[in-house]
Amino acid sequence: MSNSQTASAGPGAAERQQRLKAMMATLGMLPVLILVAIGFHLLSDGRFFTGQNVSVVLQQASVNTVLAAGMTFVILTAGIDLSVGSVLAAAAMAGLIVSNMPGVEYLWVFAALATGLAFGMLNGFLISALKLPPFIVTLGSLTAVRGIARLMGNDTTIFNPEIPFSFIGNSSIPIIPEIFALPWLAVIAFLVILASWFVLKRTVLGTHIYSVGGNEAAARLSGIKVPRIYLIVYGISGLLAGLGGVMVSTRLFAANGLQLGQAYELDAIAAVILGGTSFVGGIGTIWGTLIGALIIAVLSNGLVLIGVSDIWQYVIKGLVIIGAVALDRLRQRESART
Repeated sequence: MSNSQTASAGPGAAERQQRLKAMMATLGMLPVLILVAIGFHLLSDGRFFTGQNVSVVLQQASVNTVLAAGMTFVILTAGIDLSVGSVLAAAAMAGLIVSNMPGVEYLWVFAALATGLAFGMLNGFLISALKLPPFIVTLGSLTAVRGIARLMGNDTTIFNPEIPFSFIGNSSIPIIPEIFALPWLAVIAFLVILASWFVLKRTVLGTHIYSVGGNEAAARLSGIKVPRIYLIVYGISGLLAGLGGVMVSTRLFAANGLQLGQAYELDAIAAVILGGTSFVGGIGTIWGTLIGALIIAVLSNGLVLIGVSDIWQYVIKGLVIIGAVALDRLRQRESART
């Protein structure tokens, strides 16, 4: 081969490699989701890809998807929110309390959302105004807000079998009659993902969030009000945790400050990292987060279908979280090389 042929082949090969990398970045963990689902379908003797089970998977993924969407905003700024499970419980408790008050029972959804937003904004204030580390602030909130949630109900479970808007957690939209119905919980989760995508990719706020996560010092020098961005992203995380409380409450007709939302933050973080959002901030997409949440839901559902005990389910999900962090490290190293 002549030198001219080699020179022409070189740029072509490099271009093909770049296109391949771009395609892999776009697909993200989608191939993994498909392979895992097919694997469980084969191992469960064809029980996974049934209309009823797919509906169950979507329902199981919905709350984690909403929490993970809020977590995506936070992690894009190189932060973390360990308090979302506790905030969800406190929001659900506030909502159930209001739902049992005659005359204002229909305001219970607003009460839950406002509670979640308030705790999220408090986290954001402590981080942005007092310059405290996000890990420490939200770790403290994880415990403190959990205690507040228990105090709100005198450490008991609050019930309301006639809670308004109960269709959210227990009704579905028929897509294929008697075969597949789309749960309202999944509809809400998808709308949250769609709204999050719009904010992150089509607004100035989204650009600022990526900028702060990519290089906080440069963002400050460019005129971005970094403390305001922190306040907003933690407020969004709290608000969506409040929405998660609404979704769980309508599903269970009850709320409990002790157990509700326990370890939900771990699934949310795992979904975000599996979806390609980097812990160092500034890199990631909301669609990747959706794929990550679906992988976790498929994993949980599939392990039950094939008869794996709940003890081993914890072990496997823990390994998935470790694997998600390891994957993030590998992505960082690959980015550093290129």
